[in-house]
Amino acid sequence: MNIALIGATGFVGSAILVELLNRGHKVTAIARNTHKITPQANLSIAEADVFDEGKLAQLLAGHEAVISAYNAGWTNPNIYNDFINGSDAITATVKQSGVKRLLVVGGAGSLEVAPGVQLVDTPQFPQEWKQGALAAREALNTLKEETQLDWTFLSPAILLQPGQRTGVFRTGTDQPVFNDKDESKISVQDLAVAIVNEIEKPQFIKKRFTVGY
Repeated sequence: MNIALIGATGFVGSAILVELLNRGHKVTAIARNTHKITPQANLSIAEADVFDEGKLAQLLAGHEAVISAYNAGWTNPNIYNDFINGSDAITATVKQSGVKRLLVVGGAGSLEVAPGVQLVDTPQFPQEWKQGALAAREALNTLKEETQLDWTFLSPAILLQPGQRTGVFRTGTDQPVFNDKDESKISVQDLAVAIVNEIEKPQFIKKRFTVGY
């Protein structure tokens, strides 16, 4: 497939890029700063800001799918507004480009950990991640109203860390996936596997899903 990847140099985006290329997809890797990306076969590299909608729409046009691993930056003091505005800009630009398929990588904060209680609203949720998590929840709520695109929103497991690519994990929808030790975790490599699996064989069109071991 011919896939555009927004945020290709980030923690999640770089893992997605590796997975896509290893599976033989043609990828346009888009980032604000592309110096970290190594040129290779089936890869086009493009610098663009998500707020430059005209340029981004041109880059996205003609692709079969767009994956957004956009992150406004965890140390950004304006992360809440920037994340929401950036997410809205990406959705608008994908529609402008004519691409129908959009997969958005969000956060685990909006997963339900008890009836009617989302993780981000619990007392133990880390304050340093809270504004980004609240923004990701708002982005999901906005996507739920989107009717033109075949969108999917992916919430990682609660603990997302570097690790191994096993290709073995479980999927859920609105509640975290826990293992037999009551842990919700996944490696970023296996998160990338789940993302590319969903692009190749969609199972969660106009839905949110999550993954974990």
